[in-house]
Amino acid sequence: MPLTDPADLFAILDRLGVAHQTLAHEAVFRVEDGPHLKAQLPGGHSKNLFLKDAKGRLWLITALAESQIDLKALPAAIGAARLSFGSADLLYATLGLRPGSVSPFGLINDAAHQVTLVIDQALLDCAPLNFHPLTNTATTAVSREGLMTFLAGLGAAFRVVDFTASPPRLVQG
Repeated sequence: MPLTDPADLFAILDRLGVAHQTLAHEAVFRVEDGPHLKAQLPGGHSKNLFLKDAKGRLWLITALAESQIDLKALPAAIGAARLSFGSADLLYATLGLRPGSVSPFGLINDAAHQVTLVIDQALLDCAPLNFHPLTNTATTAVSREGLMTFLAGLGAAFRVVDFTASPPRLVQG
């Protein structure tokens, strides 16, 4: 059974020594929703795409909300085959998340490391980083270092991509 309660995530963050702050709010399903919420939360706000490539590999793209993601050019940068959106059932089966709640925090449910995380360099340049904590009715802020500590604690590998480059280019990973 996947972990779906934000309290489970917060316990993991606390155990790893990752400082975090959470704001509860009404459900937000798209990046365009809730500009008044973003005004209350400093830092970088993320958009997250759960993708599957033509070879069956799973990808989680975590980017700055304002970043443009070219799904046709991205595979060459990250070493993927043609990308398409993963189904809601596959999202729940691998990350324990529902559409609208996708974030790197869902990797707590990916014990088999089936999903490769791709992080936008522009997002990493922000402070703090804002993500949904397994639900779209809250936003949790962590530092860049906190995110790295969280990922290391899970043993989750990731790649960093510069989405401002044309075509996008791999920076790390």
